[in-house]
Amino acid sequence: MSEGENGDIAYSVRRGGDGALASMRDAWTKRWVRWAAYLLAAALVGIFLIWVIFARDLPSADTLIDYEPDLPTMVRGVDGEIINSYARERRVQLQYKDYPLPLIRAFLSAEDKNFFSHNGLDYPGLASAVFDYVTKIGSGQRARGGSTITQQVAKNLLLGDEYSITRKIKEAILAYRIEDVLTKQEILELYLNEIYLGRNAYGVQAAARAYFGKDVGELKLHEAAYLAILPKAPSNYRPEVHMERALERRNWALGAMQSNGWITQAQMAAAQAEPLGTIARTGDGYEKIGGYFVEEVRRQLVEKFGEKAEDGKNSVYAGGLWVRTSLNPAMQKATTEALRDALLRYDRGSGWSGPLNTIEMSDQWASTLASTYIDIDYENWRVAVVIDKSASAAEIGFANGDKGVLPRSTATMPRKRVGGTAFDSMKPGDIIAVAPMAGDTYALRNVPEISGGMVVQNPRSGRVYAMQGGFDSQISPFNRATQADRQPGSTIKPFVYATALDNGMTPATQIVDGTFCVYQSASLGNKCFRNFGGSAGAGAQTMRWGLEQSRNLMTVRAANDAGMTNVVKTIKAVGIGDYKPYLSIALGAGDTTVMKITNAYSMLVNHGRELKPTMIDYVQDRRGKVIFRSDPRTCEGCNMAKWDGKPMPRYTPRGRQIIDPITSYQVVHMLEGVITRGTATNLADLKRPMFGKTGTSSGPTNVWFVGGTPDMVAGIYLGFDKPRSMGGYAQGGRLAAPVFKQFAKQVLPDMPVTEFRAPAGTRMVRIDRRSGRRVYGAWPGDEAKAAVIWEAFKPETEPRRTIRQEEMAAVKAVQKRAGPAARPRSDSEFLQQQGGIY
Repeated sequence: MSEGENGDIAYSVRRGGDGALASMRDAWTKRWVRWAAYLLAAALVGIFLIWVIFARDLPSADTLIDYEPDLPTMVRGVDGEIINSYARERRVQLQYKDYPLPLIRAFLSAEDKNFFSHNGLDYPGLASAVFDYVTKIGSGQRARGGSTITQQVAKNLLLGDEYSITRKIKEAILAYRIEDVLTKQEILELYLNEIYLGRNAYGVQAAARAYFGKDVGELKLHEAAYLAILPKAPSNYRPEVHMERALERRNWALGAMQSNGWITQAQMAAAQAEPLGTIARTGDGYEKIGGYFVEEVRRQLVEKFGEKAEDGKNSVYAGGLWVRTSLNPAMQKATTEALRDALLRYDRGSGWSGPLNTIEMSDQWASTLASTYIDIDYENWRVAVVIDKSASAAEIGFANGDKGVLPRSTATMPRKRVGGTAFDSMKPGDIIAVAPMAGDTYALRNVPEISGGMVVQNPRSGRVYAMQGGFDSQISPFNRATQADRQPGSTIKPFVYATALDNGMTPATQIVDGTFCVYQSASLGNKCFRNFGGSAGAGAQTMRWGLEQSRNLMTVRAANDAGMTNVVKTIKAVGIGDYKPYLSIALGAGDTTVMKITNAYSMLVNHGRELKPTMIDYVQDRRGKVIFRSDPRTCEGCNMAKWDGKPMPRYTPRGRQIIDPITSYQVVHMLEGVITRGTATNLADLKRPMFGKTGTSSGPTNVWFVGGTPDMVAGIYLGFDKPRSMGGYAQGGRLAAPVFKQFAKQVLPDMPVTEFRAPAGTRMVRIDRRSGRRVYGAWPGDEAKAAVIWEAFKPETEPRRTIRQEEMAAVKAVQKRAGPAARPRSDSEFLQQQGGIY
C-alpha cells in the first residue's frame, strides 16, 4: 500500500507471497544474485560447448582396462632358447609388482611426485605450464608439458603427440576418466610399460636392457635415476653425445628423490658420485642364428596371423606371440658352416666377384649404408662402403660412422670377367666385405658368387632341423633352399626305380646298360641317351647296381618299361614336381627345390607315408595359450594316472600312404649301397647306417647330394644363381657330398646309431650281388664289395631255387670268393644275431 499526493491510497496484490517462488523473486532483485546466475549459466554453456567440441568424440577410457600393448614375437629353437624376435619396437611388458620401489620413486620424482595424491591433474603444475605457454606464444619454442603421469598415459595410448591447446584439453578430460576406471597402480603399470626412452626401447624393462644390459630388478639407484630422466626427451641425454648433460640431469633426479624423503643424503651423494654406467648399443642379448630359417618362419606366421595390429590381435609385430620352432641350434650352426666352407672352397682363387651393392655417396653415407640393411655374419668380416680412393689406398666407412683404410696391397685379387685387380675396379659408393688387420687397416674379402642351399629334416615327423639358403641372409635374402628351382639330376632316380618296383621289377632284376634310343617325331628324329661322361654300357646288370652307379641308360630303360606316366605320378605324389611324361624327366630334367626333394627322401625313410615339412611346432599367444600346432593329433590315454595293463598308447600315423612301404624300404636299402660302393663312397668312413644319392645336372650347372640316417635326412645343392657351367670336374660326389660329410661329422656323434627298419612283410634274401641270383651256401660278408649281400624283396618276388647246373656252379664260385668267413650258418643263428627276417 502507498499514499499519493492527493491523499488517495493505492493497493497492489502479489500471489503466493509466502512461498519459495516469492523468495526467489526477492533474491533476483538483488544485483549480485543476478550476476551469479549469469556466471553459472555461462559455465554450464561452456561445459556443454567443451563437451560438444572436445569430449564428445574422445575414446573411452574403459578401453584401457583390457589394453594390450604392441609386443614383439619371440622365436625359440627346439631347445626352448630364444633365437630371434620379430619386432619394430623393443618392448617388454611387466606387471606393477615387477618394478622395484626405488625405480618407481625415481620416475615419480622426475615426472609426477604428487601422482598418488591427485585425481589426474596437478593444478599447480598445470598453472605453471599455462603461464609458460603464454610467455612463449610467438617465440616458436615449445612450452613445458605440465602433464601428470595419468595425462601422459592418455596422450600416449589414446590421443597421440599433437602439440596444441585442443590436445591438452582432451588430455585433461581423459585423465579424469582414466582415474575413474583404473587404480593408481594400473595407471603406473601402463606408463612404465609404454613410455619411450630412446634406443628404440618402449617401456622401462626394454630400456634397462638397452642402456645397462640388466633387468629392472638388477638396476642400481643411479641407473634407475638415469632412466627416469629420459621420458621427456631421450635424445637430449644420449650418453654417446651428451654425457655431461645426462649426468647433470640424473643428479637432479637423485636430488629430487632426496627432497621427497625417498632416499637419504648419503644415498644421494653415493649415487651422484657414480659414473653414468651405460653400455654401448647392443643387440637383443641372445645369439641370432639361422637367418634363412627364421625368415621363412616369419613369412609363414605373417601368412597365418597377419603382420600389423590391424590384421588381428595375434599379428606378428604386435601380438606378442611365442613361437616354438624345430630349429636345432647345433645342426643349424653345422649346416651354415658346412655350406659356407664349400662355397668358399669352390670360389677360392677365382677372383673378386665385385661389390655387394652400390649407394649414392653424400655426407650421409653412414645412414645410407645402414638403410641398405646389408650385413655379414662370418668370422670377423664387416660390410663397408668405399668413401674415396687414391692410387695407394681407399678410405672406407661403416654403418656406425667409423672409418678405416683399405691399402691397395690388400685388394690385389683379379676382378672376375673384367680383368685388372679388384682395387682398380673399386669406386666410391661400392659396398664391399672387409676383414680387420692392424689398427684401422682392413683387407678386402670376397663373398662367393656361387651359392646353394641345404635343408636338414627329421624323416619321421617332417620337422626341419636346419636350413641355409645361401652364404648370408643379410647379404642376399633369397632363400635357395625353398625358392630356387633347380634341376635335381640323378637325385630323381630313386623315384624312377620306386615306380619300377611297383610295376613288377625287383632290386635283382637285370636291366640292360646299353644304347637306348626313342623316336620323338618326324622333325626331331631319334633321341639317344647316354651315361654320364659318355661311358659305354656294361650290359645286363641288376637294378641295385644301376642305382648305386647312377647309370642313365639303365634308368631310362626302367622308366620306359614302367611307363613314364607312372613315373611322373610317383614324382608328383611325393611332392617333387608336376612334370610331363618325358623320358628326360627320369634323369632329373624337371625343376624342384632342396626342400621338396629332401622331404621326398624323408618319405622313403618313413616307409612311403606322406610328410609335410614343418618349421613351427606350435604358437602361443601373449598369455601362453596355444593357438596353433603343426601336429594336431591327440594321444588317447597318454596322460592316464595309472597304467591300465593295455598296450602302450600311441599316436595314429600321420599322412596317407604315398608309396608302398616295402617299395620305400627297397629303395632305401639300395641307396645304402651308394654309400658303401657307389658314387658317394667318400661318406663310408662315417661308419653309420646311411643312405644317399648324388646328382649332377647337365652342364654341369648344379651338383647335389640327398641322404642321411634313419633319424636325419639332408639335401644340398651348389650352383650359380644364373645357371652356368661349374666346370667339367664338378660332380655331386666331389662337391656336394663333402658338404654333408662335414656337417655329419659335427652332429652324428651326438645321435644314436640306428638301423633302417624294414616294414612288416619284407623278405630278406641272400643273393649274388652282381648276378642277382639267390645264394644258399654262402653268407654276406662285411667288406664293401662282398659277393653275397642281403636284398629286400616283396613276398613272392624273391628269386626261386633252381637245379640248373650253371646256377649251382655260380653258387660254388661265390662260396670260394667269399672265403672261410662266409661259412654257412643256420637260419636260427642268423635270426638271433640280426633280430629276425621280416
